[in-house]
Amino acid sequence: MSDSTPYDPSSVEGLPSSAKERLEQNREGLFTSDLSVNEYLLVTDAGFDPVGLVVGSSIFHLGFQITGAMKNQELTVLSQAMYQARELAMTRMEEEADQLGADGVVGVRLEVGRHDWGHDMAEFIAIGTAVKHRDGVMHRTAEGRPFTSDLSGQDFWTLLRTAHRPVGLVMGSCVYHVARQGPLATLGQVGRNVELQNFTQALYDARELAMTRMQAEAAALGAKGIVGVQLREASHVWGSHTIEFFAVGTAIVATDAQRTGEAPIAVLDYSS
Repeated sequence: MSDSTPYDPSSVEGLPSSAKERLEQNREGLFTSDLSVNEYLLVTDAGFDPVGLVVGSSIFHLGFQITGAMKNQELTVLSQAMYQARELAMTRMEEEADQLGADGVVGVRLEVGRHDWGHDMAEFIAIGTAVKHRDGVMHRTAEGRPFTSDLSGQDFWTLLRTAHRPVGLVMGSCVYHVARQGPLATLGQVGRNVELQNFTQALYDARELAMTRMQAEAAALGAKGIVGVQLREASHVWGSHTIEFFAVGTAIVATDAQRTGEAPIAVLDYSS
């Protein structure tokens, strides 16, 4: 969206009236941001100006899927639900950024919140600071959407100085049922140091599925690599033997100055 495009708040589908009013205030020049002071200074030093705090939300009912208690198995219905819920929140956040004419969103946080009024429900929230390049340099995706990134303001500044830029927040989800041990196997391990191969294989497989799906998203964006990778685990509402493995990171590409056919960079993990 160019600055010359008239902004009609009533055209923003799916947003409450208060959100439309907030976006209109941002378009008039009052920006909001969850960046720290240091992050704000570095983002502006990189040539970008914050234009507004953008938010997306989706409340999902987290169901269940029947599986055998003694079987390691991905619960594909739940994997798809967890991914879809986050994708809806992300899309709504991107829509707010688009309405502000932003080039992208930095410092994105993906959170899952629980509320007392719904034991089997969870709110999926995407929140970050929309930014726009001061000199009008286009940093949007190939589809014309604002880029997204969970990099901090400091990491965003550093990335740009290495002649790379973010193209999208990429993620992969896998909800996995970890089989229970039988009583005989449990008794056989009493007093012994022994690897629990069934559990090892289950967690290994689940993490690999989440990572593979994250990398597939990056490949679809034509990314050179993924930085800031995090691997998270949570049981949510399902109990101890059903776990979600969630992989998320920022896919990056080289800027034109660095497109020299060099080998792809490795996936970098900053979570430690």
